[in-house]
Amino acid sequence: MHTALWWVRRDLRLGDTQALSAALQQAEQVVPVFVRDPALWNSPYAGEKRLAFMLAGLQSLDADLRKRGSYLVVREGCPVDALRQLVAETGATAIFAEKDFSPYATRRDQAVAQYLPLHLTGGLTVQPPEAVLKKDGTPYIVYTPFNRSWKALPLPVRSELIPAPKTIPTPPGIARVPLPTSPALPASVTFVPGETEGQKLLQTFTMGADAPVYVYQQNRDLMASESTSRLSPYLRFGMVSARQAVVTVRQAMDEAPTTEARRQAQVWLAELIWREFYQAILFHFPGVRKESFRENLRSIAWDNNPAMFAAWCAGRTGYPVVDAAMRQLAVTGWMHNRARMIVASFLTKDLLIDWRWGEQYFMEHLLDGDPAANNGGWQWSAGTGTDAAPYFRIFNPVLQGQKYDPQGHYVRRWVPELVAVPEKFIHQPWKMSPALQEEVGCVVGRDYPAPIVDHHQARERTLAAYKAAKENY
Repeated sequence: MHTALWWVRRDLRLGDTQALSAALQQAEQVVPVFVRDPALWNSPYAGEKRLAFMLAGLQSLDADLRKRGSYLVVREGCPVDALRQLVAETGATAIFAEKDFSPYATRRDQAVAQYLPLHLTGGLTVQPPEAVLKKDGTPYIVYTPFNRSWKALPLPVRSELIPAPKTIPTPPGIARVPLPTSPALPASVTFVPGETEGQKLLQTFTMGADAPVYVYQQNRDLMASESTSRLSPYLRFGMVSARQAVVTVRQAMDEAPTTEARRQAQVWLAELIWREFYQAILFHFPGVRKESFRENLRSIAWDNNPAMFAAWCAGRTGYPVVDAAMRQLAVTGWMHNRARMIVASFLTKDLLIDWRWGEQYFMEHLLDGDPAANNGGWQWSAGTGTDAAPYFRIFNPVLQGQKYDPQGHYVRRWVPELVAVPEKFIHQPWKMSPALQEEVGCVVGRDYPAPIVDHHQARERTLAAYKAAKENY
C-alpha cells in the first residue's frame, strides 16, 4: 500500500491545500507531518506571540484531521533527519509540501530533496514568482507593471478550489512528540487561530451588499475603525489559501452593487497582489533580507541611538499616533497597516535608525510577521527598496494622526494617559497650556513624554544623510 507524507509548513488548513491533494491522489495512505525545526523555532525572528498563534493553529488542524480519521504527526529536529526517519518508519515513497520562497526555506528544501523524494506544489502564492516576469525573462522590481503582468496570467476560479477531504487515511500508531504548550497565546491577542475563524473573517469581509470590502479604500486608513480584513495572520500561516482570497474578492467585484463598490473591492485585490510582489522580490533577490535593495543607499550614516530605539519600542516617543501603534503591537501582536507605515517612517526618518532594527523588532512581535512582506514594507518606508517611496517622502506624525485618527479614538484606546486630552490637542499635547495640562491630568514631561525629536529638524538631518549616501555612491 503506497504511503505519502504531507509535510505541513505554511498551510495549516484542509481546504484548498494543493500539497495534501497531491498526496491523496498519489497514495492510498497519507501521513500529515509537522517538523519542529530548531533553526526556525530558536531564530531571533521567531516571536513568541507568532509561535503561540501557530501552535494553536496546529492544534486546530490536528482536531480537524482527527474528525477525518487522521492525525498530525509532530517530529523535532533537522527536517532532513526527521523526515528521513519518518520515511523509514512508514515506507513512504513521496513527500508533498507547499513551495516556500524565503532564502532559508529554499536551502532547506534543496537539502531535503538531495536525500528524499520531495515534491513541491503551489499554494503560498496564486502566481509563482517564476511565472511573473518581464518579456526578457527578468523579474519586476516595480509594483505596477508586476500587477498588470500578474493579472494577465490565468487566475483561479471557484470551481478550481479544492474542497477539504472528507477522510484522510492515515496509518495508526505512528510515533509522535506532543505539540509544545508554550508559549501560550496571550488573552490580549484577539485573533482566534485556525481555518474556521479565517473562513469566517473572509466571508464577513466580502459577503453581502454592505460588505466592508465595498468601502475598503474609503475606510482602510482610519486606524480606529474595523475596516480592514484582519486576514493577514491567517494568510501568513495558510489558514486561508491565497487562491481562495483572490477568488473570493474577484467574486465580490463581480457581484458589487455599484461601479464604485467594485472599484473599492479591487483595491483589496491590489493589496493581495502586493503580498505576491514581495514574495517574488524575496525569491529573486534574497539579499534584501540583509541589505538595502538600492545600492546607492547602502551607506546611509544611520544614527542608531539605542535610547531613541528603546523609546520607539516602548511607545514613549511623545508623538501620540506613533506611541499608540507601538503599544497596540506590544499588546495584540498586530498593527493597523497605516500605523505600520507611520512608525516605520518615524524610526528611519525621524530617528534615523537603520530599517533592519525595525524589521527585526516587527518580526519578534507580529502575528503575521512574514519575511517577504515585512522586509518589503520596511524598505518601502525607508526608501531603500524596490518600488520604494522616495527617500524625501517623510511622514509628519502629527499630520498623519490628524488625518487618519481625526477624533483621536485610536490614540485614546492605546495611550490612556491622553484619554482626557481635547481633540484639538490629541496629536500634539505639548501645545496645551500648562493650566490645561494640569486640568486634564496630562502634564507633558511628567505624565506623558515630550517629543524625543523635533520633526522638522529631524527631517532636514535625514534628507542630508540620504543625499550624502547617494552622492558618495
